[in-house]
Amino acid sequence: MGLEAIAARGCQVWQLGLLPYERTWQWQQELVAERRENPELEDVLMLLEHPPVYTLGRGATLDFLKFDPDRPPAELHRVERGGEVTYHCPGQLVGYPILNLTYYQRDLHWYLRQLETVLIETLRVYGLRADRIPGLTGVWLNGYKVGAIGIKVSRWITMHGFSLNVNPDLEGFKAIVPCGIGDRPVGTLAQFAPHISLTDIRQTLPEIFAQVFQVSLVMR
Repeated sequence: MGLEAIAARGCQVWQLGLLPYERTWQWQQELVAERRENPELEDVLMLLEHPPVYTLGRGATLDFLKFDPDRPPAELHRVERGGEVTYHCPGQLVGYPILNLTYYQRDLHWYLRQLETVLIETLRVYGLRADRIPGLTGVWLNGYKVGAIGIKVSRWITMHGFSLNVNPDLEGFKAIVPCGIGDRPVGTLAQFAPHISLTDIRQTLPEIFAQVFQVSLVMR
C-alpha cells in the first residue's frame, strides 16, 4: 500500500481525563467490534489516566504479585493483552490506539516497535534520550523503565497499548514485579526533567504518533 493511502487515513484523538479502567476497557472492546463490522471507520487514539489499578496479561503468572490476589491493594483485572502484571495510576499517560493494521503492516513486532518509537521520539522533543533494551518490550531512560507496552490484536485491529510514566507516585509498583522484570527499576520523567508536565506530553505525543504512523489527526 502506498504512502498516499496511509497518509490519508484519519485517526481520531480522544483527549480524556481520569477514567476507571473497566469503563475504558469496555469502550475499547466496543470500538474494536465496530471496526470488525466496518473496517473503513477511522482509527482512534485514546489518551487518559487511570485511578490506581493492576492489570494482568492473558497468560500472566501470579508469581509476580507481592500481594494476595484475593485482597489486592487496588483494583486487579486480568485482560486480553499480552505481557505480565503492570500498574496504572494518575500521573501516568495511558494510550489506547485502536488501529486497523490492514492499512499499515500486518506485523505485530513492527507494531510494537512503532509504539516504542512514538514514546522515544516524544521524549526526544524534550531533550531526553530514551532507548530500547534488546529482547524486552518497552522504553528506558537512563536505565529506568518509563514506558510499558502491552497489546491485543484481533483480526488485525489493535487494542490496549502503552503507558508513559510522566510524574506518577511509584509506590504502587512496589507491590509487583513490573512486567515480570525484576532486575530493572521503574522510573518517571519527573526524575530527570521535572519541568515536563502531563499536559506537555498530551500535546506532543499525538503529533509524534501521526508522524510515526503517517496518519492525519482528527482532534475530538
